[in-house]
Amino acid sequence: MPDNLPIRKIIHVDMDAFYASVEQMDNPELKGKPVAVGGGGTRGVVSAASYEARKFGVRSALSGAQARRNCPELIFVKPRFDRYHEISKQVKKIFYDYTDKVEPLSLDEAYLDVTENKKGNPSASLIAKEIRERIFKEVGLTASAGISINKFVAKVASDYNKPNGQKTVNPEEVISFLEALDIRKFYGVGKVTAEKMYQLGIFTGKDLKSKTLDYLDTNFGKSGRFYYYIVRGIHTSEVKPYRTRKSLAAERTFHENLSSEIFMLEKLDHIAQEVSKRLTKSKVSGKTVTLKIKYSDFTLQTRSKTLPYFINNKDIILETAKDLLYQDKLNNSVRLLGISLSNLNTDKSKKPIIVKPKEVSVQLKFDF
Repeated sequence: MPDNLPIRKIIHVDMDAFYASVEQMDNPELKGKPVAVGGGGTRGVVSAASYEARKFGVRSALSGAQARRNCPELIFVKPRFDRYHEISKQVKKIFYDYTDKVEPLSLDEAYLDVTENKKGNPSASLIAKEIRERIFKEVGLTASAGISINKFVAKVASDYNKPNGQKTVNPEEVISFLEALDIRKFYGVGKVTAEKMYQLGIFTGKDLKSKTLDYLDTNFGKSGRFYYYIVRGIHTSEVKPYRTRKSLAAERTFHENLSSEIFMLEKLDHIAQEVSKRLTKSKVSGKTVTLKIKYSDFTLQTRSKTLPYFINNKDIILETAKDLLYQDKLNNSVRLLGISLSNLNTDKSKKPIIVKPKEVSVQLKFDF
């Protein structure tokens, strides 16, 4: 490892089937049964699925109708986000007993930097084990964890022994771990990119590592540099305790497609109210209003307008959204509308630090 790269001990904690597990915990009748959180109707979408449901191919973002076809015994429950937030706070409170360097990614996962920790424990693996045990004892849910030298490897590792397990990738194991990894397991490589890599003969980390930086830049643009470094175990992003919010949004999917702008105004009023409420709660304002339109054929369109001042007032948000709605003729009937506010007064853009190692090896000598 080049001398200019930081040495860190990072844990990625990921709650197991979080929403569904909370529902099973709160309702013992659901334990051991296939459960989906979300809408089970013809227009509903699965937000989360229990492991019992996943065996039948039920997963998040799957339509409710398809989920029922995959698993006729599937039990749908409505999401209770207030409850999920409550449980998430309990879990995070445990994290802060070990370190203040906690970066939440969502309600159910977070990075922890325990290089220096409040327990004085030199082993990140033992800390992860203790955290998982406390979550189970104090909250009643299981969690999985990945432990390694940077955020990227830790996140990949956390998915290795799910559910209710953990995996440590020691410093000297990082390169061999990444080389043997199926390219689909690389965090940041989506389905489309994976297919493109397959066409180029890239199936594993070792295949990816054999490609030059110029080759990856040519075939994958800006992402090529990212792939070049991560497969060599280089990911310099720090655990950021206070993540800056870039945007805030709310949206609604309708039971029936809407074909007239007039019918959409009432919906936009409720959505604008929700956005304003969230902005006020987060104590932020924004300049750019974006209207999201998903048509009945599932095509997506966005229309944006940037104001000369920061806003969080519901009436101004609504009037701007109305202007965007009438800005152009609708292409089809509409199944979903959303409003987001970006260009927030919390934005603080920073240029990423790019490390250019002459030679890469992993030879760290501290206890994991």
